[in-house]
Amino acid sequence: MRWILFILLFVSTSSVAQWKDFIIGVKGDTLNRVDKMGLKQGPWVHKYETVRGERGFEEEGEYKDDMKEGNWRKYTLMGDLLAIENYRWGFLDGMSQYFDISGNLLREESWRAFNPNQQYDTIDVEDVMSPGNFNQVIVKNEGSSLKHGTWKFYDPSSGFISKTEFYLLGKVDKSNLPPTLAKDTMSVSAKKVQKPKEVLDFEKKNAGKKKIRVRDGSVGY
Repeated sequence: MRWILFILLFVSTSSVAQWKDFIIGVKGDTLNRVDKMGLKQGPWVHKYETVRGERGFEEEGEYKDDMKEGNWRKYTLMGDLLAIENYRWGFLDGMSQYFDISGNLLREESWRAFNPNQQYDTIDVEDVMSPGNFNQVIVKNEGSSLKHGTWKFYDPSSGFISKTEFYLLGKVDKSNLPPTLAKDTMSVSAKKVQKPKEVLDFEKKNAGKKKIRVRDGSVGY
């Protein structure tokens, strides 16, 4: 029995020795881990109390090298779901959903995160003249996330969509609007193909190399 207790204690001590700081959750798992480099890692829970009229909330998810990664959920202090957000490299990426206090869906947002370690990134952009076909576009990386894709706003009482917005890299994408609302579509398309000198130099330098397709709107490692 002593050997069993010793082994269990040794394993338990070894498993947390790599963390500079952590807490033990109600299920006995280690949460809010900080590694020896001072970086947040693994599952975390944040709690923000009500301050100056701003309602408090809790959020839970995972960190990877001090950056939010994957699915994060936000709750009221009473435990009601407020939001489901997705992150990559610490930035919003892909679909995020927001709810009212009764659990009714209020809106869906679409974001595109960029790898902060790269100067340029490659994305797939649908050809407005040929729907369903995509072109690879190299864009300068600003090290953040941009509105990218379809945003839907819902009437919580009926559940029907009350408004839809389309974004292309942070700007309203008129090419996806109904014909009666789309104005100056060709000028928007023309602006997309204009490239700064830095991007042209980047493409010239990497000419002949295999293009790498990156995920747009997906979540995960």
